[in-house]
Parts: sequence; structure tokens; C-alpha cells
Amino acid sequence: MTEHHVINPLSIGVDYASLAARFRPTFQRIAEGAPEREHTRTLPHAPIQWLKEAGFGAVRVPVEYGGGGASLPQLFALLIELAEADSNVPQALRGHFAFAEDRLNAAPGAGRDLWFKRFVDGEIVGCAWTEIGSVAIGDVVTQVTPNGDQWTLNGEKFYSTGSIFADWIDVYAQRSDTGGDVIAATRARQPGVVHSDDWDGFGQRTTGSGTSRFTDAVVEAENVIDFATRFKYQTAFYQLVLLASLAGIGRAALKDVAHHVRSRKRIYSHGNAAHVSQDAQIQQVVGEVAALVYAAEASALKAAEPAQRAYLARFGADEAAEREANVAAEIESATAQVVVSELIQRATSELFNALGASDVRQGKGLDRHWRNARTVSSHNPVIYKARIVGDWVINGTEPPFVWQIGNGPAKS
Repeated sequence: MTEHHVINPLSIGVDYASLAARFRPTFQRIAEGAPEREHTRTLPHAPIQWLKEAGFGAVRVPVEYGGGGASLPQLFALLIELAEADSNVPQALRGHFAFAEDRLNAAPGAGRDLWFKRFVDGEIVGCAWTEIGSVAIGDVVTQVTPNGDQWTLNGEKFYSTGSIFADWIDVYAQRSDTGGDVIAATRARQPGVVHSDDWDGFGQRTTGSGTSRFTDAVVEAENVIDFATRFKYQTAFYQLVLLASLAGIGRAALKDVAHHVRSRKRIYSHGNAAHVSQDAQIQQVVGEVAALVYAAEASALKAAEPAQRAYLARFGADEAAEREANVAAEIESATAQVVVSELIQRATSELFNALGASDVRQGKGLDRHWRNARTVSSHNPVIYKARIVGDWVINGTEPPFVWQIGNGPAKS
């Protein structure tokens, strides 16, 4: 009998109904506590632990390694469902899924296998890339320094989303010896790493997007990864997580407005029916919100398709096809960003036209949908993405695959 060895299995997708059914009880459990966590600003440590125990962090790992084998459109469909339960949670896992995607794109070998095992065992990764303060655009102050058989990491990051929940942190740093840009994957639970929950945005308040400080934190040599090898559709990937978060916010808002309209007893003398649920104008408002959410979700899922093609092309030995897929992933995610951001902000504001003054009370928590949508939409400024798409459509100018933020030159 001939033994079959799988050389490089890929995650090409599985039956979505079965995959989603595996996680929906956990999503429902997360949803039940979401309004209270929002009201008290309680970080979702328990929900993320439930997801780890359910194997959610390994959903993109190939089936042959014990993972879920999901395609990228399936991953983002799951993140939409999770965001409907609590939009903070998929954003908190954004860094994890991006790092996992990078390992999926890495060359087959023992190192990649080890990361797959960690993901399957429930370990998750946070993100720490952005430095704030007096840092010029393009500069990286955080450094890794050779120290015998290991490296040491020193620096400070903000917007370190999800790191406070994580086992590992994906840190963007610079080598002190060569000046090269690297990813330093460092263990999150060690004396040299301090997490601060100091994110004070008015939305997405429990994503753990605060400060991470590294003081002689230890990094194993094999976890200092040349940034030049980073997967090429990474910017599109990060944006797709935000699109999924927005679509999920829309679904949650639609569910809430339908519930409040059905249960509302008070009517206006100048309304159109004896019950709000039978008022044609109220029905129209809810129908319009439903249409906005539908369009946003459809756009988000459509935009994920070229990212999957880029992943498969990575191993297809056709550089032209791979580059084409990477460009499509960036352009389509940016195009969707422009419209989905507007659709969900409109939906989460419009829903109040179906309700009354009592529904703006803080106890109802309906404002969280708009606040969260507005906050998610502020990432990766829409105006620049619209220009990039326009430049591509008009002139065929390829989009930037990596961009940075920092201080500009001093004003004269």
C-alpha cells in the first residue's frame, strides 16, 4: 500500500454550514453579555477564552494540521457573525488572524508547523505596530538586539489591539545591527512586557487597543522574521477584518431596531397605525436599514474573494498571476471600505427614525452601534482609499501594499 504524504496542504474552504454551527453557540454566549460589557467597559477576556477553547483561532489552519480549513471568504463570514455578537471581539483578534495568515503564506517547514500547532492548541497573537509621539513617518524606534542565542526587544507601541488578551505579540521593529525591518514575535506573558488598557476612544472601547511596553523582552531567534517576507495582501486583509466588523455592527443594529419596534407600545397621534409595528413609515425605515446592511455584508464578502486568490497564487509558481491577485485584493478591499463605511454609519443613525426619544437613553445602548461603526470607519482613512481606487481606475496605478503613519516634516 502506497503511503500518501501531503506536502503543502492549503486552506481552500470547507462546508460553511458545518463550520459555522461549530462556533455559533459560542457567538450566542458572547452576544448575551455584550451590552453589559459595553456599558461597564469590561474587557472581553472570558469571550476570547471561550473562542480559544472552541478552536476559533485555528479556523484558517489547514484541516490536515487539525485546523478548520476555512477559506478567506469563510473566515470573514464567521467574523461578521462574531461582530454581530460583539464587534470588539473580531477587532481584538485582528492581529491574530493577520499573523496566522502570514504563517499560512510562509514556506512549508518545521517552523510553520510549530505555529500551526500553537494555533490549534488555542494560542493567539496580538498586534503592536504603531508608535505615537515624536516619531517621524517611516521611522521605527522599537528595536530588537542580538543577545547570544536570543534577541531582546525594547520599545513602546500604541494601538496594540488584542495584545492584552494574547499569548504572543506580533511586533513591528527594527534590527539594531542591520537596521532592517522585522516582525518580532514575542511571548506576551513575560517580565519584559507590560500591557496598559489606556485606549480611550468613544467606540470599540473593549478591543484592548492600548499601550504595550517592551523592556529587554526576550525573542527567540527563529521568531525574528524579515518584514520583506510578509504576505503581500496584508493591508487588504487588515481592512477586510474591519469590513467584517462593520457588517456585523449593521446586523446587530438591525436586530435591535426590529426588536424595539415590535415591542414598542407608545404611538404618536400623527402616526399611521394603532401599533408601531404596523406603521408603514416605520416599516419603511427598518426596511431601508435592512437594505443598507445587506449591501454592506455583500460588499464585504465579495471583497474577500481576491484575497483568497492571492493566497492560492502564493503557491502557484506564477508571479504575474500572484501580483494581479494581490492588486485585486487591495483595490477591492479599498473599494468596499469606501462604501461599507458609509452604509453602516447611515444604518446605525437611521435606525433612530423608527424609534422614539426614550430609545436614546443610555440604558438602551443603541448608540453603541453608531459609535462603534464610526470608530471602525476611522481606520485607514477612507478619503485616501477612494483616491487610490480612482487612480487605479483612471491611470492603472498600482496601490501601495504597505503604508505608515508618523510625524511629517516641521513647518517652516
